[in-house]
Amino acid sequence: MAAVDAQFYWMSAKVPNDDFLLYAFDGEPAELEHAIEQVCRRAGACPDLTMRVRDGSALTYPRWVPAAIRPEQVVCQDLADATWRGCLAAVVGLADNQLDIRRMPWRLHVFTPVLGIPGVTGAGAVAVMQVAHAVADGIRGAAMAAWLFGRGAPVTEVARLPAGFLPWRAADAARNHRQLVRDTQAGLLAPGLGSRPRLPTNARPDGPRSMRTLVRHRAQLSGPTVTVAVLAAVSTALSGLLGGPVDSLGAEVPMAKPGVPQAHNHFSNFTVGLYPGLGMDARVERIATDVANGRRRIEHPATRAADRAFAAVPAPLVRWGVTLFDPNAQPAQVAGNTVVSSVHRGAADLSFGDAPVVLTAGYPALSPLMGLTHGVHGIGDTIAISVHAAESAVPDIDDYLQLLDAAL
Repeated sequence: MAAVDAQFYWMSAKVPNDDFLLYAFDGEPAELEHAIEQVCRRAGACPDLTMRVRDGSALTYPRWVPAAIRPEQVVCQDLADATWRGCLAAVVGLADNQLDIRRMPWRLHVFTPVLGIPGVTGAGAVAVMQVAHAVADGIRGAAMAAWLFGRGAPVTEVARLPAGFLPWRAADAARNHRQLVRDTQAGLLAPGLGSRPRLPTNARPDGPRSMRTLVRHRAQLSGPTVTVAVLAAVSTALSGLLGGPVDSLGAEVPMAKPGVPQAHNHFSNFTVGLYPGLGMDARVERIATDVANGRRRIEHPATRAADRAFAAVPAPLVRWGVTLFDPNAQPAQVAGNTVVSSVHRGAADLSFGDAPVVLTAGYPALSPLMGLTHGVHGIGDTIAISVHAAESAVPDIDDYLQLLDAAL
């Protein structure tokens, strides 16, 4: 297991980090058992879906080992409320049972029938892939789910980095970091935006948690990209939630790193200002600039050099570092006041049995310093903008959803 993936695995004992990838289908499969068997057969043909973790020694990194598909990896869930909202409430409850990747690194939860799915007339089906973060980031998880639902493209193989010699890797990382600093001072790169003050949305997630999803056609979202358009709308909605513009308002945005993945998690986070005091056109321009600047910093050779250095860190040192993390600490400064995670999951070419996909959504996990997150997920031209919040951060999620709906 790569060092970064092991870090996610060990950290999950302190901060649960399973991801939940939701796919909604237009109609119920005519033969549900056959549809489930089809999913299991496809899972069995994918190496990334037929493995588990063996964590045998405190002196070494855990290992991925082959594992057969277990019957309980695809489970049909009963809904007390068979509506779309009732289904989302059930998905919230799934987070109470995090996966033990020594037994099962992923699981598929099937809900059917579900009434009121956006874009569906009559009953539909919902399938939610639960996957441990150590197994996949957002792009890899989407590729795994797409394989289950019939897409022909295989999951990208990981080009595992050799461990290397840590002092040499560290010296190389330091040299590249100094170049990053020089490039920033010379104006070739914009400086990172840095941390900002905590806001009520950074409250520890206490009380009931809720999920909601809005759906748009791509053409309904103005802006250079879907991500920028949603970030600009989140700025307006958060200002309404907080009672007015906050100049320091910012979002933490994950972005895929360039190049061939060398770990199951191949992404980096950066901060984007939300600029609620600006008019919409100026705000969109500033946000787009921040996103472009963040991408350029991630693409700098210093990022890859730092990854190579971290890959060479001995397992006991990474384990020790994880033990030092205090989930109860409440610093005055944070990387962002919310998370906006955006992934396009490809063409609308998926199906569950004979039921075609109609939308896909995701709900980034909450954490001790993040009580409100957003997911932006597209399939074909359908974009789902999702909200995941705890009552301590967002007292009335439906009020916030109305603000976001209007802003979009």
